[in-house]
Amino acid sequence: MSQSWNVKRMGRAALGVAAFLMSLGAAGSQAKAQVAPPATEVPQISVTGTGEVRVTPDRALAVLGVETRRQTAAQAASENARQTRAVIDAVRAAGVLAEDIATADYSVSAEQQYDQPTRATRITGYVVRNTVRVRVLKLENTGAVLDAALARGANTVHSVELVSSNLSVARREALANAVEQAKADAEVMARAAGGTLGPLVEMSVQEWGGPVVEKMVMRTMAMAADAGTPIAGGQQTVQARVSARWRYLPGR
Repeated sequence: MSQSWNVKRMGRAALGVAAFLMSLGAAGSQAKAQVAPPATEVPQISVTGTGEVRVTPDRALAVLGVETRRQTAAQAASENARQTRAVIDAVRAAGVLAEDIATADYSVSAEQQYDQPTRATRITGYVVRNTVRVRVLKLENTGAVLDAALARGANTVHSVELVSSNLSVARREALANAVEQAKADAEVMARAAGGTLGPLVEMSVQEWGGPVVEKMVMRTMAMAADAGTPIAGGQQTVQARVSARWRYLPGR
């Protein structure tokens, strides 16, 4: 009776092992069936296009400074405030609106001198600097604005930037030119390879170069009353660059 039971139990175990092996085989076959064949890579053409547009500046951004030195900080600040107010009034009188005048920087610092015999540093005075940013909406008025500011107390012109009010329009034109150039180059490449240019796959702005801003920097303590400051606008270049990819359709 015991021997018969052992035989039956061994038979059931063998059947279980066989069923397990068969399930592994089925799973392996199913896994192999799910593996997709490698996709064929679609040929593409990648190019970079650059567009340029010339613009004529019609505005100016001037950064003017008033610098004063006195024995005490209070004296230097008081004198600086008086001169700066005179400069702003002169700029307003030259046609600049109040909303186009803004303080760019203000600082008070001590001037020191090292005494060799005593090996000590002493304060010899104080310097106050007030920097004002002025936007001139008519380029032809820039020289007159600078002259008026210098005549009333401005002793530093940090910079004058010539800009165009049509910058956004010029940028879009430059982008359109860049896209046209990229597509033209891609079509030439496709024809040279014996095929045609297919649908657009991807396009992005690679970089945008703003106008080459003309800057002038002057430091002066005085200017003759009859010496008008000439400002020449010239032209500036706006650049745009795009990268694009098209499908390549081989010839038949």
